[in-house]
Formats: sequence, C-alpha cells, structure tokens
Amino acid sequence: MAVAPNKMDMAIIRDPKDFDSKSGGKLEQIIFNNRLVLILVCVLLTLFLGFQMKDLKIGASYDKMLPQSHPYIQNYLENRVELRGLGDSLRIVVAAREGDIFDAGYLETLARINDEVFLLPGVDRPWMKSIFTPVVRWTEVTEEGFAGGPVLPNDYDGSPRSIEDLRINIARANVVGSLVANDYRSSMIVVPLLPLDADGNAVDYHALSKQVDDIRERYAGAADAKVDIYVIGFAKLIGDLISGLEKVALFFLIAVVIAVAIIYTYTRCIRSTVLVLSCSIVAVVWQLGLVSMLGYGLDPFSMLVPFLVVAIGVSHGAQKMNGIMQDIGRGTHRLVAARYTFRRLFLAGMTALLADVVGFAVLMIIDIPVIRELALTASIGVGVLIFTNLILIPVMLSYIGVSPKAAARALAAEHAAERAPRGFGRVWALLERFTERRWAVPALLVSAVLGVWGFMTALQLQIGDLDAGAPELRADSRYNQDNAFITGHYGISSDVFAVIVKTPDDGCRDYETLTEIDLLDATLAQVPGVQRTASLGQTVRTYTAGMFEGNPKWATISDNQSLIDPQIGNAVSWNSEFLNARCSVSPVLAYLSDHKAGTLEGVVEAARAFSEQYSTPERQYLLAAGNAGVDATTNIVVKEANRQMLLYVYAAVAVLCLITFRSWRAVVVALLPLILTSILAEALMVHLGIGVKVATLPVVALGVGIGIDYAIYLLSIQLVFQRAGMSVADAYKKAVATTGKVVALVGVTLAAGVVTWVWSPIKFQADMGILLTFMFVWNMLGALILVPALSYFLLQGESRGRGSEAAAPRAQERQAAQAV
Repeated sequence: MAVAPNKMDMAIIRDPKDFDSKSGGKLEQIIFNNRLVLILVCVLLTLFLGFQMKDLKIGASYDKMLPQSHPYIQNYLENRVELRGLGDSLRIVVAAREGDIFDAGYLETLARINDEVFLLPGVDRPWMKSIFTPVVRWTEVTEEGFAGGPVLPNDYDGSPRSIEDLRINIARANVVGSLVANDYRSSMIVVPLLPLDADGNAVDYHALSKQVDDIRERYAGAADAKVDIYVIGFAKLIGDLISGLEKVALFFLIAVVIAVAIIYTYTRCIRSTVLVLSCSIVAVVWQLGLVSMLGYGLDPFSMLVPFLVVAIGVSHGAQKMNGIMQDIGRGTHRLVAARYTFRRLFLAGMTALLADVVGFAVLMIIDIPVIRELALTASIGVGVLIFTNLILIPVMLSYIGVSPKAAARALAAEHAAERAPRGFGRVWALLERFTERRWAVPALLVSAVLGVWGFMTALQLQIGDLDAGAPELRADSRYNQDNAFITGHYGISSDVFAVIVKTPDDGCRDYETLTEIDLLDATLAQVPGVQRTASLGQTVRTYTAGMFEGNPKWATISDNQSLIDPQIGNAVSWNSEFLNARCSVSPVLAYLSDHKAGTLEGVVEAARAFSEQYSTPERQYLLAAGNAGVDATTNIVVKEANRQMLLYVYAAVAVLCLITFRSWRAVVVALLPLILTSILAEALMVHLGIGVKVATLPVVALGVGIGIDYAIYLLSIQLVFQRAGMSVADAYKKAVATTGKVVALVGVTLAAGVVTWVWSPIKFQADMGILLTFMFVWNMLGALILVPALSYFLLQGESRGRGSEAAAPRAQERQAAQAV
C-alpha cells in the first residue's frame, strides 16, 4: 500500500506494518528509517550548542554602525587619528541645582567628576575637554602681543579670587554655549572615546554606560545632592538600549505564551503544542550557539531576531501538526501520518523557509556591519528551522502523535463546516466567494485603489531620523530628556559635521588653502540648519588681529606668508583642534541644529558641491567626519540600498516560487499581494513619521520573506487539487479547509507575537512591532482574499482534464482529498 511521494492516493493505513518503509523519496527514507539516530544527534547538538552560548556576548560597536566601504567613511577612517574628538564621544553636563557654576562647592564636585571620567576605560584622555582640562585654553591680546593659558588658573584653590579668575578666563576662552551653559548654571565635559581600549578590545558600551550611571547616582542621585548630571552620546545611547533589552525579555515570554495559547486553542492538543514550541526553542539554542562559535554576538538591533525565529518556528510547526492531526483523525497511524505530512509539505515548507532566509540574507548587500551581522544571525536561525521544523517535528510527532480527541475534533469540525458553516466556518465560506467573478473584480479594484494611494503616499517616505534626540528611544526616556536639556541650555548642539581638508605636509599654511578653508566655512554657515561653523581660517583671522592690538581691520587672512606662519605656529603649539602637527589635515566644522534627514541632506549637498569645484590633487576637501557626517553617510547608503534590497528579495522569492509552483502565473498570484503590502507598509511609515534607517530598513525585507509563506502553503495545495482536475473554486475550497485555516492561524500567531513590542521602552522595537504586525496581517489577508481573486483570472488553465469548472472527476477529487 506504499505510494511514491508524488502520487495522489495516500491511503489510510492503521498499522505501520502494512506501510512500505522503502516508499517515498530518498530523503524521507533516510529520515524516518533512522528516527532514533536523528533524535539522538539533535539532543547532542542541542547540548553542545547550548554550552557554546556561555560565550555569547551582548554589546555594540561604533565602528559597526559605519558603512565602511563608502568613500566618505573611508576618508574619515583614514584620517581618524588626526581628527581629535570628531568620532565617538560622550557629553556629560553637570548642572548646579542652586546658583551658578561659580561656587566652590560646585567646582569641587565638578573636579571630582572630571577626574573619575578621565580614568574611565576607552577615554581618549589627551583630548577630553572641560573647564578643568589643560587642552581648553584662553587667549588675549595685550600690549605685548598674545597672552594665554588654561581656563582653570594654575593657582586655583577654590578661593573667591581664583573663582573670579576662572570666570574671566571662561569669558576669554569663548566657551560659553559650548563648554559652559548660556545661563552659567552648568558646564560640560566632552569625552572623546577611542575605537579600542588599552587591551585592544572594542570599548564595552554597556559597561561604560553603567560606570557613568554609577557616577551620576553617587553625585546626583540623592535628594540633597548639589548637582544634576545629564549624559548623551552614542555610547550612552547603546548602553541604555542594552539595559532596556532586559525588559524586552518579558516580551519574548509574552510572545511565547500568546503563540502557545493560539496554537492550543486551535488544536486542543497539549502534547503537540508543547512539542512545536520546544522545537522552535531548540532552533533558537542552535542559532545562538552557532553565532557564538562564529565569533559574533548580539546587539540591540539583532536581539529581536530570536523572537522572530520562535514565532516563525511555531507558525511552520503548526502546519505540520495540522497535517498529521487530519491524517490521524481519518484513522492513519501516527508514523504513516508523519510521513504523509512530510511528503506533502516538505517542499512547500522548504520554499517558505528559504524565502525567509532570503528575506534576511539580502540585507547583507547593505554595507553596514551591524545590519550584516543581523542578516547573518537571522539567516542562521531560519536556516536551522529547516531542520528542526521540517524534519524534527514530523519525526517527533511520529512517536507521540496528537491527542485522539483533538484529531477527532478536527475531523468533525471539517465535516461540519462542509455541511453547514457556522462561526468561523462562515468566514471560510465567504473567502471561497472570491473565486467568483462578481467578488474577484471588486476585490482587485479595491486593491488597485489602495495600491495607487499607498504608492503616492510612499513617495513622501524620508530617509534617516525625523525627530530630534535619539529616535531609537521614547521621547520621555532619560536620554532624550537629557538631550533636550543640553540642547536648550547650550548654544551649539552635539551634531557636528566635518569636512576634512587634506594637503601635503605644511600645506595648510598656504594662503590659497587658508582662503578656500575660509570660503568653505562661510559656505557651510549659510546652509539652513547650521548653527555656527569653526575652522583654521577663523583661528588665523583671530590670531592675526591679535598681532595688531586686536584691530578688527586685521581680522583677515593676509597674503603675506610672514604674517601667516606665526599664527600657524601658535595654533600648533596651543594644540588647536583645527590642524594636526604636520599641518596636513584641517577639519572645517559645522554645528547643526539637529540630525534630521533634511538638515543633513542640505549640508552634504553644499559640502559636495564645494569639494567638486575646489578639490585638486594637492588640496582635497573630503567628506565627511563628525557624528553628523557619519549619520549623513549612513542615510546615503540606506537610501541606495532600500530599493535595491527590495528588488533582490522579490527576485529571489519569485525564483523560489517558480521552482515550487512551476507556473509563472502562480508566481504573479503569489507576489502581487506581497507588493501591495510593501507599498502600504511604506505609506504607514509616512503616516507614523518613521523614516527609513538602520533600525527600520530590515523590516520591509523581512515582511516580504516571511509574508510569502502564506501564499506558498495555500497555493501549493490549491495547485495540487487543480492539477488533479478540480476547478479553481473547488481547489481553493479544499486548500482553505486544509492549509488555509492554518495560514490564518500563522498570520494571527506572528502578528500577536510582535504586536506586544508596541509597548516596549525601546522605540525602534515598537516601530518594528507596528510595521511587522501590519505586514503579517495584510500578507495573510492578501493570501486569503487576493490569491483566489487573482486565481480566477490567471490560474483557470491549471485545472486539467475538465470541460467546465463543475466537471472535475469525483474519483480525482477523492484522491486529492486523501492527499491533503
């Protein structure tokens, strides 16, 4: 009574002795004829990879956020050593609760905080800036020429006289608005960070953030404390994100509980529900073990991937469980039912999971290491599901089966729905009507209208951040409150865009170079969103005027080299940040009002136009450095990758569908609902004020890769029935009665698993939750509504050997029913 895997007459076999164990394909024979060996291998692998998880680290790296092959970032990395403080940095503001900073108690506290911060690991100590560090200096024009020194008087002792000297030096140094607040009630410590610590390891941002928080708690945590402390910077942002991930574990637990509840509500079988969940968790253990073995870790962006793997695993496992349950309900032995289900769904499941892998793997085209690691981590996780869900679940179910009551209930519900639909049965009956012309045409017209509206709205989609502060966190988060305080009390923001002027050694002292630097300075100053600019040109102007008793007529760049050379010498000796010791690299800085996409685009365009016009082999104007320069470059890379990524993922999914369906019309039927969902998802991003950036870029690709699962499971079964001779309507009805209901279950399970992210303290996770929930639900509805509607127009020819839609041979129908 054995049958080949491609035959339709899978008979009911109650005794496994009556089943030919050599039937089926080679892969099926290897798997099911060696079940105990396979289970033992899985147990050993789980133990081994679970042990490897001990080395798994959660962290982040500033360099991994950089699109490192982009010319702008290469310019920055090549000159990084010469660009002091223009990369990764922290800004710590110490504010007096009463009075101003010219108080002995406040200054003593500031001194202690400054010293503790100075000793933190990863700090680029020579270039740390505050009113207590020697690199911050004042200059003054006197009768004898220039005078100057550190802002903190050398003889400072906390006395009223020395505090008054400090007040005078702060005014001389012109640091009000940058290192001292405009209202003199707080001062800032600028802490540049090294890419590697003293041991050659990447700086641990989480540990650094906790150390800073410890300093904040000790000096500002008590009710009677004299100061408040505010902290911003990439390291603090990442530290807060990692700390927030501890709360995210709760959402993982909630997602698991919801998935189990939904699956159990559908099956009413505890043993199989627990098995499906266990195999999905095993997949996560394998994933994290393999990631650790490869030397990678998890970061705030890839931490969400294990949650998706569990949700995807539970969803695919439900399809296998549903098939076995129906066969057992008809009287087939659990081993035979497992093999039948393996035959029917392995190819569809393999295609669906490969589509998921493609949805993740295509992210590797984006030249940002953090996204590439996310793509690798996710691809490993979904790739593991191919084994745990398509092979391990059927093998385990061949031993434990499903509850006889659950199997009987499922079969009874199926027969009852065929006789007189009730409850949800009426929904399935309604869906079947979309195979009729009078229902299909309105459905497609409504979809077309939605598609046009969505496309027009999606044209307004912006690249990059659309809000001030850190959009990754909630607006009321501690970090964004700190950012708002600093922005409101200081004249310049922390968003710095730098153009690197590169010349041969001593080239920055040339008159032509200095005048062009000055011109670039003036050009950037006129760009909307630029608060102020600073450059070597301004420094030379100031120093030149100082040589002539501060006469403003001499605040210029002289064409007399003998007047220029002393000013460059002064700048070098006073460790100016606007040139290196060899006078070959000089940054021009633009302090921006924010890092919104529009602001960055304007500055980049102005700097690029200037570079194209004035750059020569001897004098180059290179974009870009500074945190705003990195953000701008990242936006450029994301914009270029966005459409390219979608094109690749759709092309790959189309190829996989063509292999599975062997019909280009079926591929069109499967892809059109996905395309509509992608368009509407971008329109939703516009309405929610979400830009395309590192955190949100993967979502649309994931939605396509995972969303195609619905159409694959539904269409693969529908085509089996059609090619057996059924009409589109009858074939779709049968497909809904089998895999279609589980398609709806899968959509609800996936959506319910991620919708809880909306309440996450991490805003980018909440944004991902909204978008993924939307895409999972719309892809499900597209599969259940648009697949039959499109099938009416495109797949009528797939029904072979019939004169009309009602002429399907009853014998073939019975065979097809047994097959599914």
